[in-house]
This record gives sequence, C-alpha cells and structure tokens, in this order.
Amino acid sequence: MRDLVAGMRYLGEGQRWVARHGRWWGFGLIPALIALVLYAGVLTALAIWSGDLAAWATPFADDWGSPWQQLLRGVFVALLLAGGLTLSVLTFTAVTLLIGDPFYESLSEQVEQSEGYCPPGPDRPLWREIALALRDSVHVLLRAAGFGVLLFVLGFVPFLGQTVVPAIGFCVSGFFLTVELTAVAMQRRDVPVRERLRHLRGRKALAVGFGTPLVLLFLIPFVAVVLMPGAVAGATLLVRDLLPEENGNGDEGGDRGADGAAGRVEGAAPAGVGPLPASPVPPPAPHFPQPPRPQSGPGPSAGRPPAGW
Repeated sequence: MRDLVAGMRYLGEGQRWVARHGRWWGFGLIPALIALVLYAGVLTALAIWSGDLAAWATPFADDWGSPWQQLLRGVFVALLLAGGLTLSVLTFTAVTLLIGDPFYESLSEQVEQSEGYCPPGPDRPLWREIALALRDSVHVLLRAAGFGVLLFVLGFVPFLGQTVVPAIGFCVSGFFLTVELTAVAMQRRDVPVRERLRHLRGRKALAVGFGTPLVLLFLIPFVAVVLMPGAVAGATLLVRDLLPEENGNGDEGGDRGADGAAGRVEGAAPAGVGPLPASPVPPPAPHFPQPPRPQSGPGPSAGRPPAGW
C-alpha cells in the first residue's frame, strides 16, 4: 500500500515540477500535440467502422434472431472500442516518446539536474537512440498485447467480464504505461528493457500507483496532451527512487563510512559513552598505618627524646 501511494505521489510531484517550470511544460507539449492529431483520426475511423467490423468478425450470427444478434455485436463493438482506447493509451505514450525523444530527453535531464545530479547518458547518436526506443517499445507493446488478448477473452465471462476484468485491465495498462514513461530515464542509465521490466515487477504497486491514474486521466480528451510533460517528469523522479545507486551518492556514503572507520581506529568512544582516558592511571600505593611512638609523659614534648639523649 505504501508503494501504491508513493506512485501517486510521484505523479503529483511531476505535475508540480512542470507547473513551476512553465517553459519546459510548453516544450513538452509539442510532441503530444502531434501524436494527438494522429490518434484522433485513427479512433474516429474505428468508431465509424466498428459496426462493420463486428459484422465481419461474427458471420455465424447472421441467422440469429433478435435480440441476440444485436446483443452479441453490441458487446463486440463495446469491447472493440474499449480495447482500442486502451491500446491507444499505451501506444500514444510510445509514439509520443518516439516523436519527442529529443524533447523529453532534455526535459528529463533538467528534472535530474534540479534534484542535484544527472547521470551521464551513453554516447550514442540520435538515430541509434530512436532505433533502440522503437525496439523497446515494440517489446513492451507485444507483452501488453498478450495481456490485452487474455483480458478481451475474459471480458465475455458473465459478471466478471463487466466488473473485475476492466479493473484488472486498467491496472495492467497502468503498469505498462509506467514502463514506457520510465524509458527515458532508464535509457540514460543504459538499463535494457528486460531489466526495466524486472525492476518494475519487483515494485508492482509503485508502477501501478503511478500509471493507473494516468490511464484513467488519458481517457479524457486532451488531458493526455496536458499531462504528458508532467508524466515524464514524475517518471524521472520515480526512477531515481527505483535505482538510487545511480544517483551519484555512492562516493559520499563511502567517504562517510571511511571517516567513521578512522574514528574507531583512533580510539573514539562509541555513541552514548563518555571520552576514554588517554593513558591508564596507576592505582594508588597501599597505605599501612604506622604504630604509635612511645611517650615519656604528658604534653606535646613527651613524644620527643630529651636533649642530649
């Protein structure tokens, strides 16, 4: 539960970061606007031709009577549109990142510098970076498509298909959306895509808490465009938490450990104990009482021998 809340917090921190840096927010809007125009055309075409696609995919229902034919094809259209929206959310991020690779790389670097340290990226040409990003996006989308097919089939199960399956679908989409958004900061650290998936699977709640609210928000028209720069900034902050050893703090910790070890070698006292003596103090010599001297008589002079004695 703590990781789930932490993922939501990183999403909010990313949006606050771009709100404080308005120039970078506007800079990050450019690729998202280009992708929005492309996806608006594709989704409009899908909505127009969804009825014909349903009839083409269910020829066995041509002879069914009413209302079963309409019910089956209506469910098919609803699932087709829901799947198209879910796929558009995933591919929108991937396509936007491909279009805006130089934009979001600069934005992510600025976020890391504002946090105190930006790891130096691998020395590769831009075309090589775009090719690697495309390959990694295809790898992630194929995995997401496998889950999508399974959830599509489970959507026909009565009751579960209308309640539990959509909730699981949003969580799965949120996880893979986080994988896509963290790719910018992960590539700077030269982490391959399989390692990225392994790191995020190790903290699924963190990835789901970050990505699932974005999936829901991205379903609202134009919201994806507005939130995309902040999503990249938040994903960068999340990667700094996920891979703290890559944030340039290792040497400082080592120096502190070395100083502590030196203090122990020089004889420094442990915490909570007073200062130790510099050298041991010998114990006092034993004192033995002397026997009283004999007195010749009373008075203070009786204890002294007589003159001439």
